Amino acid sequence: MSISVLFVCLGNICRSPLAEAALRAEAERAGLSIKVDSAGTGDWHVDCPPDKRAQAVALRNGIDISNYRGRQVTAQDFHRFDHIFALDADNLQNLRRIRPSDGTADLRLLMDLVPGREGTSVTDPYFGEDAGFDETWGDVTRAAKALIERLKGSL
Repeated sequence: MSISVLFVCLGNICRSPLAEAALRAEAERAGLSIKVDSAGTGDWHVDCPPDKRAQAVALRNGIDISNYRGRQVTAQDFHRFDHIFALDADNLQNLRRIRPSDGTADLRLLMDLVPGREGTSVTDPYFGEDAGFDETWGDVTRAAKALIERLKGSL
């Protein structure tokens, strides 16, 4: 069984690449083969590497994301991925607007996977200090672990 997951935030240079990295790491630890990608609803950072602060927090956690490149979510993504996770309510609303009527991906808010965090956003560190990126890493790592447990239960 092949599973595919897309993480979506606004610009695809902070939260969603970190979520992608966290899920890749958790899937590897669990011995699961999962197709993982990330995208943004906006087009400001298409083909740009992740924010240097996002790269730094990923490296501190043993993952190099310097080769990731930003991209904008497309209507085809709703057919290419089994699961699409928005990292906040605004992006979830945007995704619902662009979702084609025949889109098959399960669309939901990422933190809904984490008990006690339902309905909340992944911390957006972009305009804050470096410590915000550690918070974001904590959020996406907890969500990745919860998603792996769900996926293992469905296999």
